[in-house]
Amino acid sequence: MRINKKLLAGLSLASVVTLVAFTSMAPEDPGYKNLKVLPKHISHDQLGKVMGDWERSLGVNCGFCHVRDAATRKTDFVSDAKPEKEMARHMFKMMNKINQKYFKAEKDSIGMVMTSGINCNTCHNGVSHPEVKVPEQRRRQSAPGGTPGPGGAGIPGGAPTTPPKGNN
Repeated sequence: MRINKKLLAGLSLASVVTLVAFTSMAPEDPGYKNLKVLPKHISHDQLGKVMGDWERSLGVNCGFCHVRDAATRKTDFVSDAKPEKEMARHMFKMMNKINQKYFKAEKDSIGMVMTSGINCNTCHNGVSHPEVKVPEQRRRQSAPGGTPGPGGAGIPGGAPTTPPKGNN
């Protein structure tokens, strides 16, 4: 029995094409390294969303937490050289603990919080280092002219030094 060379070549080519098609259909593993608080199997789109949320919430870009490799002139996302990256991890863990404890936040299939009561923007409001503000004391007395003084009753700019006299 004689084998047709054209048929054999065609079948060989078809099997190679089929093999290449099946191997390229395998799920793509981004292979992120050094993920310590984010899920290891996070997708490229999910990681991009998280990083974008952090950028907007803190008003920063990638270089705020990640160093730039001088030799390759590319951002080294794996490096832990910048202390801001470790601080971001601590803040992310703190936010998750608050959400789980006080807001009963649920996690999705990859371990990301689905709903939350707070996020980075709650405190940062687009600023990388939010100012710590202490609420002003209520002003108990008015300064001359009926307007409250800068520091309330007592010494200018400060709190009352002694309790007011009268009915205690």
